[in-house]
Amino acid sequence: MEPGKQLSTSIDATVPTAARMYDYYLGGKDNYASDRAACEELDKVVPSTRALALNNRRFLQRVVRTLAEDYGIRQFLDHGSGLPTQNNVHQVAQAVDPSARAVYVDNDPMVLVHGRALLEQNENTAVIHADMRATDAIFSHAETRRLIDFSQPVAVLFNSVFHCIPDSESDGPLAVSRRVIEHLAPGSFAVMCQLVSEDAEVRDFVTNFMDQATQGHWGRVRQEKDVAQWFEGLEILEPGLVEVSTWRPDTEVAPRQLTQEWIEFGGVGRLP
Repeated sequence: MEPGKQLSTSIDATVPTAARMYDYYLGGKDNYASDRAACEELDKVVPSTRALALNNRRFLQRVVRTLAEDYGIRQFLDHGSGLPTQNNVHQVAQAVDPSARAVYVDNDPMVLVHGRALLEQNENTAVIHADMRATDAIFSHAETRRLIDFSQPVAVLFNSVFHCIPDSESDGPLAVSRRVIEHLAPGSFAVMCQLVSEDAEVRDFVTNFMDQATQGHWGRVRQEKDVAQWFEGLEILEPGLVEVSTWRPDTEVAPRQLTQEWIEFGGVGRLP
């Protein structure tokens, strides 16, 4: 991301965004006809997308609960957080400990509006309007500094967002993840997953479709080996890097992907 580049604060209902499409798949109401139309077109080729989105959201909730309950994490920095739904990061963490703190980061102006409205009564949470690649700006932001003590363990979340940014030596997923991890204290955690497919035709179709639909606000569908690179140097929590619905499932009653043309793949790594 170009240093100092200003993000748009206007909402264009005619151009789909990944955040609003995700909201639609989760059954939310903060989406427009353009988002729903894009989802319908996507479903023609990758029909398991709604189940994938639901399973991804449940993965996030399980991860946050696990890190709060089993590892004592009380600070969460959620990159590319998307529109608020039920059981958001701060709600899951604060159900374990009301003093838990969460900072949400997103570049979608609609997320900023709805997020701030939701969180204005909760002094242990904040929403920052920023590109997830702007690490220095995010870590130096007044709200981040108010809520997060980086001398203590933190959980940084990149949940189903890295496919939204293209490959780049300075701002691609690998560079961003490493830059963020360099800021963290030992014992911190990185939660990272994204859409992957081992089918080249699926990767190419979805990448091209989403790039055109969002007018360039997209990266690419990757492969499992790409995701594995982000975890180099980290201690990966069991059960490892997996399709996320199989990451420590707490129920057998969950949406099932009817097809496996693409999956949400990733896991949780700990800084030694």
